[in-house]
Amino acid sequence: MTREIDEARDWRGFDIDCANCAHRDLLAMGRCELRKACVHDRYARRIDRFFNWNPELADGYLAHPHFEVRAIAAKFANPFLLPRLLSDPDETVRWEAVRRLPARYQCELRNDPHREVRIRVATLLDDPDLLPMMQDEPALLVMMFDDPEVEVRRIVAQRIDAQWLGRVCRDSNAEVRLEAAQRLTPEQLSDLRDDADWRVRHYVATRLNVEEIGHLINDSDPLVAEAARERLAGEALK
Repeated sequence: MTREIDEARDWRGFDIDCANCAHRDLLAMGRCELRKACVHDRYARRIDRFFNWNPELADGYLAHPHFEVRAIAAKFANPFLLPRLLSDPDETVRWEAVRRLPARYQCELRNDPHREVRIRVATLLDDPDLLPMMQDEPALLVMMFDDPEVEVRRIVAQRIDAQWLGRVCRDSNAEVRLEAAQRLTPEQLSDLRDDADWRVRHYVATRLNVEEIGHLINDSDPLVAEAARERLAGEALK
């Protein structure tokens, strides 16, 4: 059976025909390849490989109707052509463009309608340029992931958007990781079963789905092991 990824289709779902492609001469030169490096393919990796092999063609695709082609072309195109993409209707395109532009352009997207763009822009700006974003809590919280003060990082763990909790769970401080763990679903806690701190493992033992507790019943810390065994015993009585 042919898998979808083995097919050569464009972003509209049509079969790709090399014979009618404007870049068909590149095929003979090994500068494009069906199902591997093709600007018309619907898979981003294949589009990216095409521009990686032919960066000089990127300028001509900044107005392509498919957003992924525009976004990937922005990674390779002449930077002087990128400012016009700051008003692109797709946030991926706007981000790919602005990250290659000077700070004065990055400042233009401080109030981008898409939160992810604002967050990423905040990571690029220097302190003076961040002041207008003081009311944009998500962006500022992301900027404080690596704050030297543990208490600051604990507040980040309490208030950051849930999509960033995985990043906070890798914090070097156990109290920060525990704060993040308390906001995770039982399904998400499995990654913390082997946490270095007993407090985190104890919390996991009290909340993790019973069928995943496993080796916690033999944890090196007696409180963790007891909590795991109690969960299993309680489940057995149901």
